[in-house]
Amino acid sequence: MPFYESVFIVRQDIPAPQVEAIAKSFAEIIEANGGKVTKTEQWGLRNLAYRINKNKKGHYVLQNIDAPSAAVLEMERNMRLSEDILRILTVRVEALEEGPSAMLRKDERADRPSYGERNDRGGDRPRRPREGNDQNQGAAA
Repeated sequence: MPFYESVFIVRQDIPAPQVEAIAKSFAEIIEANGGKVTKTEQWGLRNLAYRINKNKKGHYVLQNIDAPSAAVLEMERNMRLSEDILRILTVRVEALEEGPSAMLRKDERADRPSYGERNDRGGDRPRRPREGNDQNQGAAA
């Protein structure tokens, strides 16, 4: 069976336990159509890049799905009918990711230097003069 990753955003005014129940109901739809949800991650309440239906925030949920395409289509159809779901993104992948997703792996992101700590910015390097800004150029003309 093909593998899918599905991320959906639930309205901000829905409590977290109800978000879990919504994710579980979509997992039951997948299982009823011959598939299975291998992993469900809740990324929590996060800011949206822009307002969606007067919502500034949303609960993000990721599901890794091993199911036939008909099961995924039925799940997406039910998501579109739900008033609690703001956005849906389902992508077919070659293999399902084991362990936590990149959004939950904060330890890897903590190892990266911040913008001011990077040595590739050339902070101590002398500036090269620009063309046309040479001070002697005006005196020679």
